[in-house]
Amino acid sequence: MTTKRDYYDVLGVEKAASESELKNAFRRLARKYHPDRSTEDDAEDRFKEIQEAYAVLSDQKKRAQYDRFGHDGGQGNPFGGFGGGFNINLEDLFGGDIFSSMFGGGGGGGGRRRQSGSDILIRHSIELSDVLNGTDQEVVIDLPHACESCEGTGAEGGRLTTCASCNGQGQVRVRQQIGPFVQEAVQACRECNARGKVADNPCDGCGGSGQDMKSSTLRFKVPLGAEQGTRLRMRGKGEPAPQGVGSPGDLFIELEIEPHPFFERSGSDLIMSLPLGYPDLALGTTITIEHIDGDDLQIKVPSQSNSGETVEVRKRGLPRQRGNGRGDVVVLLKLHMPKKIGRSTKKSLETLRGDLGPKDVKSSILTDAQERRRG
Repeated sequence: MTTKRDYYDVLGVEKAASESELKNAFRRLARKYHPDRSTEDDAEDRFKEIQEAYAVLSDQKKRAQYDRFGHDGGQGNPFGGFGGGFNINLEDLFGGDIFSSMFGGGGGGGGRRRQSGSDILIRHSIELSDVLNGTDQEVVIDLPHACESCEGTGAEGGRLTTCASCNGQGQVRVRQQIGPFVQEAVQACRECNARGKVADNPCDGCGGSGQDMKSSTLRFKVPLGAEQGTRLRMRGKGEPAPQGVGSPGDLFIELEIEPHPFFERSGSDLIMSLPLGYPDLALGTTITIEHIDGDDLQIKVPSQSNSGETVEVRKRGLPRQRGNGRGDVVVLLKLHMPKKIGRSTKKSLETLRGDLGPKDVKSSILTDAQERRRG
């Protein structure tokens, strides 16, 4: 008896699967088990099995015979044996992109490629006040530019020659034998890095890189309400294109917000702690500090406030990114305990001990516990 698995089971489809379902199943499994991509020990055997199953089931005549006779039924073998080899054009199924991922090569377009230059990422520190006010920034930095001597080609005098390996196409066709199966794929030419041109004589000015470094001044504005890690994009300010063919890459500026001495951020709100003595908590007070927007920030503490409660100063936080006003300043009240107490202060506190403390400690403990459970 045959030891071959059922072809429908191999592809993981129902017997009534449509042509598109067969093709999708084959694509998925071919990506998973291709020997050049998979690390599994049986990847090559599985890939052969998948190819064989698809070769039969994707052919209407062979599929009908298989559905009727199976692997070995009928008069001997109605297919004449599947071991004779299958030549499946994977490029028709996947297109050029799959070969780029499977074989490390390029896609299917012909001719010399226009490639964009690489992107550049720099990090720039700002203060919390910049986020609030949306300040203008200026950065002086060395950036790569196309070499003027060779116009970015990397070749002396800008003279490039046609790559002999790919005849200027930037890609080559390769055939790969896997057991009885033959695949033909398109790969990027390694000799010219898919560019179709090579520099026989490197430029003396840039050493053949096609680039040199120049001091550049970047000017940009911090967006109102910008968050930590916000990236600003400056198009065309990245590295020049290879060999001067194509557009330059982009430059990204990642904003890093320096910690503030006492404010912490929560979205568009600013949070701070305010240590106060007991008289200020009991009687109430108004504290004025300089805010990061340049104006005074008045914090009104109501009488009979408790340590751990919060007071909000409305609309004095950071701008909301969608332009809907500003957040709040949230102030956490904390009881300040002096490290040392003078004699006169001690006497005053002794006098006030009975008035300031709870009349019934046990009852106060129970009341506080009930309030915590409700809250």
